[in-house]
Amino acid sequence: MGLDVGDKTIGVALSDPMFLLAQPIETIKRKKVKDDIKRLKELIDENEVNLLVVGLPKNMNNSIGPQSMKVMSFVDLIKKDIDIEITYEDERMTTIQSEAVLIDMKVRRENRKRYIDKIAAAFILQTYLDRRKNG
Repeated sequence: MGLDVGDKTIGVALSDPMFLLAQPIETIKRKKVKDDIKRLKELIDENEVNLLVVGLPKNMNNSIGPQSMKVMSFVDLIKKDIDIEITYEDERMTTIQSEAVLIDMKVRRENRKRYIDKIAAAFILQTYLDRRKNG
């Protein structure tokens, strides 16, 4: 399962059973951390997920900034509630890629917010899957 963790939403994507393709599945509107983690746990259980690939929003110079620290803090809270392997994947440019896909699909600007985070999660997960497949 791939996650794009933001301040207001969490984009969620799943891989196919062969671990070849990532598909966007949901955008969780963030409320309370406890509720966010509860929904993630439901998705993990429903889909028998055994690995979370979490996008890490590094700075363009590859350093860890304030947004990365927020994501890592959230992951620490997930680890307390859910016993699952978690890995980070560089997510630089995934929002830009997602926006480009939505523009290509002629999705109106006001509707893009609904899709962008789960598409970004799919890009994060796909990057991990491709790297895993290629060694």
